[in-house]
Amino acid sequence: MNRRNFITLSATSLGIIPMLGFTGFKHIAPDKPAWLLDWIRINDQQMPNYAPLKIMDAASKYVGGYVNDVEMPNPHTTSGFLMKASMLFSTPESSYFQSAKLLTEIETAARSMLAFQYPDGTIDLLDTNFHSTPDTAFVLENIVPAYKFLKLIKGTDTALGLIKTFLTKAGEALIVGGIHTPNHRWVVSAAITKLNELFPNPRYTRRIDQWLAEHIDLDPDGQFNEKSTNSYSPIVDRSLIIMARGLKKPELFEPVRRNLMMTLYYVHPNGEVVTEASNRQDKGTVGNMAKYYYCYRYMALLDKNGEMAAMCQLIEKTCPKEQLAGYLDYFLEDPMLWNDLPASKPLPTNYVKAFPYSGVVRIRRDNWDSTLLSNNASWLTFHKGNAILQGMRVAASFFGKGQFDSVKIEQKGNSWVMSKSLEGPYYQPIAANKIDPEGDWDKMPRTGRAQSEVQKLTSIVTVTEANNGLQIAIDISGTDNVPVALELIFRPGGTLAGVTKHPKKDNAFLLSGEPGTYSIGTDTIRFALENPMVKSAHKNVQLRGSLPAMDAPTVYLTGYTPFKHTISLS
Repeated sequence: MNRRNFITLSATSLGIIPMLGFTGFKHIAPDKPAWLLDWIRINDQQMPNYAPLKIMDAASKYVGGYVNDVEMPNPHTTSGFLMKASMLFSTPESSYFQSAKLLTEIETAARSMLAFQYPDGTIDLLDTNFHSTPDTAFVLENIVPAYKFLKLIKGTDTALGLIKTFLTKAGEALIVGGIHTPNHRWVVSAAITKLNELFPNPRYTRRIDQWLAEHIDLDPDGQFNEKSTNSYSPIVDRSLIIMARGLKKPELFEPVRRNLMMTLYYVHPNGEVVTEASNRQDKGTVGNMAKYYYCYRYMALLDKNGEMAAMCQLIEKTCPKEQLAGYLDYFLEDPMLWNDLPASKPLPTNYVKAFPYSGVVRIRRDNWDSTLLSNNASWLTFHKGNAILQGMRVAASFFGKGQFDSVKIEQKGNSWVMSKSLEGPYYQPIAANKIDPEGDWDKMPRTGRAQSEVQKLTSIVTVTEANNGLQIAIDISGTDNVPVALELIFRPGGTLAGVTKHPKKDNAFLLSGEPGTYSIGTDTIRFALENPMVKSAHKNVQLRGSLPAMDAPTVYLTGYTPFKHTISLS
């Protein structure tokens, strides 16, 4: 599936003409820069990758379309081919420019798209969604630019007719169809915006106004509802840019500005983006900033913003060129983006910044950074170059509910404090008048019983900067003799030293009473207990009620309550 970040082409810019409009841009389009020509070459080199995916069986309903990596015919792969092929067919610098063979393949792919489309205008996302309005909007990311690219070249009427049929049927679905998630509103609205540019229709703009009446889901931190930094935040940013331009609503640029400025503080020293606070499927994934490049470049040029220009340069430096070239169509459609960026200003690399609505505290000191997280069992990460502690967790085998997380993060002086209190009661016989005659346990619930022998457990984690790193003090007390296991979970690929291999568990290591290190290349994280004489007290690293071990090298400190230890990271 190619559910690429949502962006489509503008009606005017494909003509490579000067732009003058509400956005404030006024310029003569420059020649294509060397980096853009390089992206065209990369796309030329990638085109043959579609050949093995093409459906050749003449008896297939989807002949001429394309399968995904598990050999399922689907509209997403097919629309991806259609966009890339149409783009290169219409680009003079491409080796596929006006290729008769490629035009035939474009036509057959367009017929296949109609086979994927239901009479109501929708398509399926075979992974999960059927007769899906949002996924219809996502594939228009490819279909709209394909149509616009082909319009530039004579002799493409057959393909244009097929694609127009798909688009107009899809428009009927978008006018009435529903959504699942907050970002779908803006994906659908952006798709309708692009359709309205092609085929103006007041029914389109009325539907967009219905979604906009709900307001943009941006919190005071500058974060969208889904907090999905590696997936949906850049999708929303791009969608809002499309809508701001196509609907002549410059006020929709403001949430984009706020989100992009916030995201400057969500970048690790190696150029990766913080993902642990997401409430979508990208939570805890590894991702770079490539998906934001179009937005940062567009807004840097619009606002003459030096920090956004610097972020573009960081993205160019840290993201694979092939990944950026995957968004070539965005840049061919808008020559304004070919202009030189404004003078850059230094990016924030030395700060402590709290995002309370997102439940995040970010600490960065040049070459290392840390993220503290509320409502998250992995409540701390620590990055030093490419050596990465991807999570710190602690659990106690306390009535099967001792996995620690904290509802909030409080600042106390120079420290950040997370805490959680638990109770483990026992229950007395139920009152005589509440006894079920049949002895049905479910009809004599705990809520109707008196509690006794109530056990308590309080966990407090205090994080303080010290010695070019952090000190993490962990205090778990209340009921005595409760087994505890603290986890330091490292990203796979490095080398551990100063620890002892667990005798029975793969990827598990025990603190051995000396400082430990985790290294990848020249980057090293050092971790040590304040009291060097302390060692793990037991080997139970999978306590009842704790989360399963992650598939990653993990160092444990085990013990019993009262559990009071301070560990340093540097």
